[in-house]
Amino acid sequence: MSTHRRIVLFDLFGVIARHQRPGALAQMAARCNTPADAFAEAYWACRPPYDAGQWSAPEYWTAVLRWLSRSADADSIEELRLADIRSWSRVDKRMVAYVRSLREVTEVALLSNIPADHADAFLATQPWLGKLDHAAFSGKIHAAKPDPAAFHHCIVAMQAAPADFLFVDDREENVRAAQATGMNGHIFTRPDELTPVIDTWLPTRRLTPPR
Repeated sequence: MSTHRRIVLFDLFGVIARHQRPGALAQMAARCNTPADAFAEAYWACRPPYDAGQWSAPEYWTAVLRWLSRSADADSIEELRLADIRSWSRVDKRMVAYVRSLREVTEVALLSNIPADHADAFLATQPWLGKLDHAAFSGKIHAAKPDPAAFHHCIVAMQAAPADFLFVDDREENVRAAQATGMNGHIFTRPDELTPVIDTWLPTRRLTPPR
């Protein structure tokens, strides 16, 4: 069932924002005096509860450091936390401009897997996020994609029907999960191929593609 609204629901990283800065994990590994591959294993293995708001930043970094048999002192935790936030801070300015222009003709929302403290940093440096119709961050809503609860949060928060949404994400498993809730989905690969998809979703209004 649809209410005949048109809501474009964007992922953040890999679509509007850049993926983690190259070399960032190796730099953090060096700070811990541990091999880069071992650090990356601990970093990602401990990440799900942090992304989903089940762990705070200190709890996450304590788990990572203990995995690596390293001291989890407050200074190390804070240094790693800030380095981690910086490593995920880049945006694609073309996509930001496109999303802002899209907001002028339809409803636009965001659903991102991002820890709560990372989300606060993004909101502080990217004020356009506050002008979207809704912005859902996994660390704040306590549900991370592809958990259906993350998509249901957006449906309820926007008082919409699943079919009102076009979900855009660069990860197939997330798009498939959105489609399982009844949303429309599109796997993002690059800005220029997204434009015709949005044009079809909004057949009465065509926007200038991101350049």
